[in-house]
Amino acid sequence: MKSFDQKREHTHSYYAATANDVTDFAPLEGQHSADVCVIGAGFTGVATALTLAERGYSVAVVEANRVGWGASGRNGGQLINGISGLDKIRAKHGDGIADMLWDLKWRGNDIVYERVDKYGIQCDLKPGFLEVAVKQRHLGYIEEYAEERQRQRFPYKYEIWDRETTRHNLGTDAYIGGFVCYRDGHLHPLNLCIGEARAAERLGTRFFEQSPVTHIDHGSRATVRTETGSVDADAVVIAGNAYSLLEPKYLSNLVFPAGSYIIATERLPDELAQEINRKDVAVCDLNEIVNYYRLSADKRLLFGGACNYSGRDPVSIKSYIQPRMLKNYPQLEGRKIEYEWGGKIGIVVNRIPTVGRIDSNVYYCQGYSGHGVNASHIMGEIMADAIGGTLEKFDLFAGMKHYRIPGSQWMGNQLIALGMLYYKLRDML
Repeated sequence: MKSFDQKREHTHSYYAATANDVTDFAPLEGQHSADVCVIGAGFTGVATALTLAERGYSVAVVEANRVGWGASGRNGGQLINGISGLDKIRAKHGDGIADMLWDLKWRGNDIVYERVDKYGIQCDLKPGFLEVAVKQRHLGYIEEYAEERQRQRFPYKYEIWDRETTRHNLGTDAYIGGFVCYRDGHLHPLNLCIGEARAAERLGTRFFEQSPVTHIDHGSRATVRTETGSVDADAVVIAGNAYSLLEPKYLSNLVFPAGSYIIATERLPDELAQEINRKDVAVCDLNEIVNYYRLSADKRLLFGGACNYSGRDPVSIKSYIQPRMLKNYPQLEGRKIEYEWGGKIGIVVNRIPTVGRIDSNVYYCQGYSGHGVNASHIMGEIMADAIGGTLEKFDLFAGMKHYRIPGSQWMGNQLIALGMLYYKLRDML
């Protein structure tokens, strides 16, 4: 079964239009050999490949479309600490791993900051991620965030904003408070993904684009096959996330694609950009069905949200998202929407990434449930550790139970959409 049925170029997003670099790696043709073959050149695949290359492995990356083609190159660009489901992992394994999980949830931030500096990646990385309270109960979450950082003696700057401070800094009356952490931040995701791929390439990693994988032959050395070529490797990493259909016996109906959509305004005057985001931070509300937004480097408002779990895309992304933006910012009425795009994120029922091994040397990790920039970099390191024989963190995730929804993927998406209706109603109350 193919991991994706059609070779495609990047979606018409703001990120693709402002990419620093355009990859044009040759398709996979003929027979190749590597220590590790990675399937998928999004953040998980590229982060895994770069970590392995830094450790001296020979790596081949096989991508159905282009580097960063999926969610990695078209997401909200928010660098947020953590991996969804860590509370459930701690509940299973006990408080003895609490400190390790706390360090782990920040590891992705560390990796991104380190690589941007080490490899000189130009991806508009800026500190500051703000979670805003819409309801009174959200203020309790903000207090918990601050208390947790106090207990952990968190070394980076964070702030609690009251209603007036939030209104002043964001230019809207939509929120009653906020919590901002300056170790989190925001960036141009496609430029980061391509920048990391170029770094891996300089270390010897071979990339093959426009090469959908048809299947994997298992054995002591596995073989990854496309219609025109193959890679023999000691280990394989499946990193296709929402777009992967490989190994259905093991992975089908564990991860479900959900639509996520973003619009980008025209460039805003400096005075208006300052009014709606005085601190130039990424913003996300604390509802279950979230709105998120930030300013781009050239002062556009990138506004996303309204995640669609049904599997059906809106007829018009602009018509779907713009009213949510204008509800917060009526002062943007009449401002042109110059880009609108969407894509699929991988949703897991219990919100814990699906991690494991097939036949001892085929590894997989997918399903970040919308929090992938940080989590994918953490997983890239965990995959590299596991291939090298260090399984402590890998086993924490691989040992978690997942729910396989019976029937077709379409049916699974409808069940998830029905479940999310509860949270949507909860947000409205």
